[in-house]
Amino acid sequence: MKPLTICGGGLAGLALGIALRRQSVPVRVVEAAVYPRHRVCGEFISGIKEHELAALGIEDLFQSAAMNQQTAWFDGGRLMFRAQLPEVAYGLSRHHLDDALAERFTQLGGELIIKTRYEGNAETEGLVLASGRPQRTSSWVGLKAHFENLPLSADLEIHLGHRSYIGLTRVEHERVNVTGLFHRTSPVSGGPSPLVQAVHEAGLPELAERLNSAQMDRGSMKGVNRFHLGWQSHRDTAVRIGDAAVMIPPFTGNGMTMALQSALCAVDPIMHWSRGGLTWAGVHRTIQQEHGRLFTQRLRWARGLQWLLLMPLGRRLSGYCIRNHWIRFESLYRKLR
Repeated sequence: MKPLTICGGGLAGLALGIALRRQSVPVRVVEAAVYPRHRVCGEFISGIKEHELAALGIEDLFQSAAMNQQTAWFDGGRLMFRAQLPEVAYGLSRHHLDDALAERFTQLGGELIIKTRYEGNAETEGLVLASGRPQRTSSWVGLKAHFENLPLSADLEIHLGHRSYIGLTRVEHERVNVTGLFHRTSPVSGGPSPLVQAVHEAGLPELAERLNSAQMDRGSMKGVNRFHLGWQSHRDTAVRIGDAAVMIPPFTGNGMTMALQSALCAVDPIMHWSRGGLTWAGVHRTIQQEHGRLFTQRLRWARGLQWLLLMPLGRRLSGYCIRNHWIRFESLYRKLR
């Protein structure tokens, strides 16, 4: 069987490696970081099906996840609406999940190379790029940290501020992951907590005070910039999965699910290539087609809803329509999955 190299040991890369190792495909994963590690991520996994996790061979790794069932959305300090999630969502940190995936991959005989960046040609046959977002000029800034002793009014809180939104969700061990996406023209100022400062500057002083009153795990504080939401457009023939292919706006709570589903798209074509039944060009074409089929519609809805939610009038209108049942929250939820 032909061997495969995966550049990037995050959700998509490790999930793909695990699924292929279960089919005896020789796989090497090259990762720049070490495990465990914190990542800027909502850590809210919704819309993934049990049969998809089972097909990847990772369903048991979600047993320690928080099971999130309710959501509450706020415009500034004002409640927009509360809702029951149409299905239970997992709350699981990347610190825990990436480490568990890496261990599973090596247990299955996969070769994991850490603290190494792949420097070769991205269009090489037998190479899959799963190394996260390409470096792009952007005014978006993402910040995240874990907190203890932070009471929530719902399993998932979404707070909409000035050109920003912040999500609070329960993860394992009663911790709360706080992740914010901020559209800024200037860097976040320093200090002990850039996240809390950014929340305050977004016009959310009450939320900032709540965060200040809780205990932040300073080792979990991470930031990221220079990324682009949506399709990560490329004109080459490199095979890409996960964030290297597409990034959905974080308010959807669907980013981690899309990374796993993207990996699942790649399993069968790569397995057939490894056994000599498909060309590498065929792998590239098949994965792109599956990405388009799965993700195009939800990205369109996510793009439009994010634009609406970042405008004060749009927030007021959408909240009013949902509270008065003119628009069903469940219907919007399904459009984003």
